[in-house]
Amino acid sequence: MKSDNIKFGPQNAPHRALYHALGFTDEEIKRPMVGVVSSYNEIVPGHMNIDKIVDAVKIGVAMAGGTPVVFPAIAVCDGIAMGHTGMKYSLVTRDLIADSTEAMALAHGFDALVMVPNCDKNVPGLLMAAARLNIPTIFVSGGPMLAGHVDGHKTSFSSISEAVGEFNAGKITLEKLHEYECKTCPSCGSCSGMYTANSMNCLTEALGMGLRGNGTIPAVYSARIELAKHAGMQIMELIEKNIRPRDIMTEAAFMNALTVDMALGCSTNSMLHLPAIAHECGIEINLDIANSISSKTPNLCHLAPAGRIYVEELDEAGGVWAIMNELSKKNLLNLDCMTVTGSTVGENIKNALNLNHDVIRPVENPYSETGGIAVLRGNLAPDGCVVKRSAVSPNMLKYEGKARVFECEEDAQAAINAGQIKPGDVVVIRYEGPKGGPGMREMLNPTSAIMGMGLGESVALITDGRFSGATRGACVGHISPEAASGGPIGIVKEGDIIAIDIPENKIELKISDEEFSARMAAFVPKKKELSGYLKRYAELVSSGAKGAVLN
Repeated sequence: MKSDNIKFGPQNAPHRALYHALGFTDEEIKRPMVGVVSSYNEIVPGHMNIDKIVDAVKIGVAMAGGTPVVFPAIAVCDGIAMGHTGMKYSLVTRDLIADSTEAMALAHGFDALVMVPNCDKNVPGLLMAAARLNIPTIFVSGGPMLAGHVDGHKTSFSSISEAVGEFNAGKITLEKLHEYECKTCPSCGSCSGMYTANSMNCLTEALGMGLRGNGTIPAVYSARIELAKHAGMQIMELIEKNIRPRDIMTEAAFMNALTVDMALGCSTNSMLHLPAIAHECGIEINLDIANSISSKTPNLCHLAPAGRIYVEELDEAGGVWAIMNELSKKNLLNLDCMTVTGSTVGENIKNALNLNHDVIRPVENPYSETGGIAVLRGNLAPDGCVVKRSAVSPNMLKYEGKARVFECEEDAQAAINAGQIKPGDVVVIRYEGPKGGPGMREMLNPTSAIMGMGLGESVALITDGRFSGATRGACVGHISPEAASGGPIGIVKEGDIIAIDIPENKIELKISDEEFSARMAAFVPKKKELSGYLKRYAELVSSGAKGAVLN
């Protein structure tokens, strides 16, 4: 045991004295020390129940013969941070979480970890830490929120976001907007659509780092408490068998996760997070790999915002393992990958039945023969960009429009709210990338305003920033290189024609080669005056095409 080096022998009596100061008995000190990484706080709805999950994990660890010790991890609520300076601090916390967890785990010599995350950057940050530390680790999330209900229809966070656009367009009253406000998010948990948090919690299962139901059992269900107890017990088996994260998160496991990503229709943010987690494992995932997997993976699910199905229904239908069972029928998964169950993927999923073919389409009858995410390239994005194809209207899969150029999200939002964006426009938001933002803000407010105002079938949006998983429509993000790094999005002028062809994976600025070269030669990226953490982050962060990892 790693902790044996600081617990046993006369020379370690000072360490034991400090354990006794914590109230530990001699018996507890002799057992494996299991760190329980708690993401609990009172500002993130997805984390307000994590204290209950952590308590259950501790019981499970103790039942199986370990000594559980809790320490914290931070988390930002992307919804509360959305649309203002706070969103600059969302993605950057992913690295803070990984770094601080590494520091706590190594400083105190833990033998194993149980990670208890839930929301957008918290899950990948802790997966990055798990890969970096490579001691036995298991994940159990706080679970998804239940869907809301308005006018007999289920709702989620994207519903209230789009309702603001409807109100601004005069389509609903202030009273109806308030009803959405009060009813859209009815419980604790990660927002109930296939947004980034739920995407990453489901992909944690696909990677093999979480038990069945990690991504889908609702936060308020008692089954979530049972899952946490089982995770606490299971970590002791992982210690005994010395099964570690890099034994599980192999290259084949990441290919499995990308395949499930495409079938499930996950958030485009997965194209930032999976490469970053893989990077910590010494594995490279590039955007071309994503397109290769997407080209042969059927899209089986249309959860919100792509459809009117919510995570609670996915759980009832069989969850992630049922999706994986469907994919295995076309030999799309590596079934030999080890998982935190102590068994392989194939052993785990062989009896996982698809219980609702309206929620999880059979592989013989998919929504499409290609995956939910597409990577586009062209002169506007030579290093690539990302779109959630499964959430784009068929009428917008091929689109040409006139550029409306904005240097930040706030300016674009003001123009949309003022009715200045018209059918046939392509909203271009730049200097919002990892360096240029800095922090690569999500653009849920402008994309939701476009949808809510009824422009979703006639307006596209492109950005070197990124999108919330709640975004739907012809919204292309992660344009790389970004404007701040000299990328071609920085040379787009008002009125230029931009062509988006999602089936052909292309995005083009339609000007002559000579004009393109002349503009690039004259282009000098704008610079922002920065201080503090954001300044350090901007100096170290890589391109969105590489997962926005820190160099």
